[in-house]
Amino acid sequence: MQTTLEILTHPNLHGVKHGFFTRKGGASSGLFSGLNCGRRSTDQTDMVALNRARVATAMGVSADALATVKQVHSADVITLRDGDDIPTVANTEADGIVTARRDVALAVLTADCQPILLADTDAGVIGACHAGWRGALDGIIEATVGAMRDLGATRIRAVIGPTISQRAYEVGHDFMDSFLAEDQAYDRFFSGGPNGRPMFDLPSFGLMRLRDAGVEAEWSGHCTYSDPDKFFSYRRATHEGKADYGRLISAIRL
Repeated sequence: MQTTLEILTHPNLHGVKHGFFTRKGGASSGLFSGLNCGRRSTDQTDMVALNRARVATAMGVSADALATVKQVHSADVITLRDGDDIPTVANTEADGIVTARRDVALAVLTADCQPILLADTDAGVIGACHAGWRGALDGIIEATVGAMRDLGATRIRAVIGPTISQRAYEVGHDFMDSFLAEDQAYDRFFSGGPNGRPMFDLPSFGLMRLRDAGVEAEWSGHCTYSDPDKFFSYRRATHEGKADYGRLISAIRL
């Protein structure tokens, strides 16, 4: 069994330890073959725990210092402060997490949605958020940036990790209408697809929201749907009629 983790990094987050982990190097098998870190998947609990422990080790923290939240496609953000109980935070519904603590790694789980890692190394503040289309439209990106600024961040850099790309993201016209109802200019994130339905550019939308919030942001350029050897994908699993799917993890620490 391959146990070597594959960890993608990006120069825009220089000076801070971070990683967008692919599915390689995990202990799970079957549908979840590889590094499935989703506790809410139907994978074996001990395999998920082992996978998360491997991620924690790679990030230089103990397994109980890998901080996540209960993701629900919201615009809610948790600020992890000294003394906060990480298991309690893990069961708190939110989609962003920020901290100035140096003894923890922040992490989010994705399987097509955007994992966004953020840092102000001068201020010593980091953040991570899970931004699917709904969370991004509702303001999770701005809420995460705002929570970091509340901790003293002023010059924030961010990277959007592996996410579904426009060429693989066919949506309905009602989906597009929900974006245009907020701002007609959002039509630039949609193009015509081969089946006469819109194709949505999620990472470009995320980049726009980050940059409009004053963040220096980049996308890693990796499409989760298009590379099954490296990435789990909810949409690909659905198209293939699979009963479940693995979750990728992305992590950052000071």
